[in-house]
Amino acid sequence: MEAPKTMGGQDWGLLVLLSILWGGAYFFAGVAVRELPPLTVVLARVALAAIALLPLFWAFGHRLPKTFSDWLPFFGMGLLNNVLPFGFIFAGQTLITVGLSSIINAMTPLFTVLVMASFREESLTVNRIIGVLLGVVGVAVLRGFDGEFGFNQTVGIGLCLAGTLSYGFAALWGRKFLTGVAPLKSATCQLMCSTLIIGVVVCIIDQPWTLAMPSQYAIGSVVALAILGTALAYLIFFRILVNAGASNVMLVTLLIPVTALVLGNVFLSEPIQLKEIIGALIIAAGLLFIDGRVIDRLLGK
Repeated sequence: MEAPKTMGGQDWGLLVLLSILWGGAYFFAGVAVRELPPLTVVLARVALAAIALLPLFWAFGHRLPKTFSDWLPFFGMGLLNNVLPFGFIFAGQTLITVGLSSIINAMTPLFTVLVMASFREESLTVNRIIGVLLGVVGVAVLRGFDGEFGFNQTVGIGLCLAGTLSYGFAALWGRKFLTGVAPLKSATCQLMCSTLIIGVVVCIIDQPWTLAMPSQYAIGSVVALAILGTALAYLIFFRILVNAGASNVMLVTLLIPVTALVLGNVFLSEPIQLKEIIGALIIAAGLLFIDGRVIDRLLGK
């Protein structure tokens, strides 16, 4: 079994930058969905990101798939990794705060563990079971025990959890059907497929040509979401993945909520509640158990 890779100063710098970009993505999405339907925001995000990545795609000598069977893995990845999670999370953000949605997204590795174990792709160790249980407790804390069962907050949390679960299935799909595919090709082709899928849905449901012109803040947020929070973030993500490995790049999920909470509080006046901080810390502890390395060192293994 290959030993975990170590991270150098450059890798840590890229990891922090990625957390800012993805934490900022939650902020920009939170601004955009105040004026635009969530699915329309998803369409703008994936379409603009695909357009931004295509010149790099061709510059590095990649070629688009030629047959439907060649495109099929990217359609599956686009659906599971972009269309469904973006749609669920953006819809959830119309009901809950930017910070809370980002904390829930930090459970992605926990759901990934459950999905992988269910399909017998990875073993469910004691550390991972503890990590998943801590994640469940963390979400319960986020939901609150004050006796006030707000319907909107419950639905918002549920939608974001559905998006996080979709990311878990995306990891399974990627392992089965995209292993060995160049990261830039995978990112670009899945975004193109995502654009086609969500484009059809948006034309039927939202009919964006009938919508009122959004403000410059909403338009700017959508552009930043696509270029910074998607296209550039994908490039950095895959760079860290190649240099430092999957276990290390997963640590970004611990940093994203910090950026999202701060941006939501400063620019959208969203209060940071004590239960959100406690829930985030519990989920972070769960991620550390799933990663295993810190726990093993503490136990002297």
